[in-house]
Amino acid sequence: MKKLTTALLAGVAGFLTLASSPVFAAGDVQTITGDCKCAKCALHETDKCQNAIQTTKDGKTVTYYLVDNGVSKDFHENVCKATEKVTATGTVEEKDGKMMMTVSKIDAAK
Repeated sequence: MKKLTTALLAGVAGFLTLASSPVFAAGDVQTITGDCKCAKCALHETDKCQNAIQTTKDGKTVTYYLVDNGVSKDFHENVCKATEKVTATGTVEEKDGKMMMTVSKIDAAK
């Protein structure tokens, strides 16, 4: 009985450790303003068209690559051949050294 209890407690502790890890935490909702461009046509950084927003943070240019979803795809025709100043709201996560943003709202900046 002692071994079963110990094993159960160890399993629960392991699960709680993984569940609280930042890897599994949802990204914080952020609003950014910057220049929205096509990552393929304007930035020449991807093999297919994808929205990207470039902004300045602490004196450095930061590029947020927008995850393909309905909001991002609907806005793409505005920026595939031109740059547009935008304000976007969504969750941001770092993946493979790139800032990936899943937008819930994107509008032309005023």
